[in-house]
Amino acid sequence: MAPRVLICSKIVWAHDDVKRLLGDIADIVWVDSPDRKSFLAEFGPGGKYENTVAIYRENDSAAKLGVFDKALIDGLPSTVRWIAHNGAGYDPVDVHACKARGIYLSNTPGAVDDATATTALYLLLSTMRQYSVAERSLRALTWKPAGLNKRSHDITGKTLAILGLGGIGTRLAHLVQGFPMRVIYHSRNKNPDAPSFCEYFANVEEMLAQADVLSVHVPLRAETVGLVGEKMIRALKPGAIIINTARGKVIDEDALIRALEDGHLAAAGLDVFPNEPEVNPRFLDFPQVTLLPHMGTENQDSQKAMEVRALQNVRDFLLTGKGRDLVVEFKNNTPKVKQKL
Repeated sequence: MAPRVLICSKIVWAHDDVKRLLGDIADIVWVDSPDRKSFLAEFGPGGKYENTVAIYRENDSAAKLGVFDKALIDGLPSTVRWIAHNGAGYDPVDVHACKARGIYLSNTPGAVDDATATTALYLLLSTMRQYSVAERSLRALTWKPAGLNKRSHDITGKTLAILGLGGIGTRLAHLVQGFPMRVIYHSRNKNPDAPSFCEYFANVEEMLAQADVLSVHVPLRAETVGLVGEKMIRALKPGAIIINTARGKVIDEDALIRALEDGHLAAAGLDVFPNEPEVNPRFLDFPQVTLLPHMGTENQDSQKAMEVRALQNVRDFLLTGKGRDLVVEFKNNTPKVKQKL
């Protein structure tokens, strides 16, 4: 009997790829449970999810099932060995609960790099040049806001600080070389694959003191909640700008607003918020802040690539016992046993 794979919620763009990647090696079951209780019940004897070994999930499934928190993970049977999350950020899945149950977790890095980096570039351009406020002025038929030239800057020769030089941060670093900008970065460790033009700072405050723009690219984990707080924000030189395309909770929102109110920050560009889709209405009082409704990967090309990459992780697990995108918490604890097909 072929191993059973669940597709949680829906595939939007990669329907043909489901059959291409999994059709000949798996029994594919599409989840149609109306809620979490009925979902977990179907894993029991005789249920349509019985003997499932791998689950594909994406964020829309949370509308019916909720996030994959400890309660849900603990409710899965011992047959489940792999969860393929469609997304680079995997905070909707409790990775520690997965580890405790021996369930491996993969995500989709790489597939989101270009789209998220170009979103960060847009926010950088919009905030430095104040394009967003200019467009709103034009749409109000008031042409150009008075004094806009005193609040905007060209970006050529300015310094971009990247907090977290992973795939997205590296892609942004390459993009801004077209102007060019000076690129400096801080990560927990120096990135051995960093472009030669990127300058590493082991001391984050020394980096921040030189930044015209700080772009945040760290994953959301317990230790990164509020990471960019009062201390980091005040370490930026007066008139700096913060860009966030990572996760809203990585930045202390109150500290960010205080710095905008007293002018320490000239502007901010935000694609993510702590309690999406809710947005703190205080941000609407700052015309110099560019706001987007989490547009990082909101395009069909990136979304298809993400779906395919998540499905590929399931296929690799079924064929080899591991997927290439195992999340960092599992890097030193990779599965060894090949699935019996």
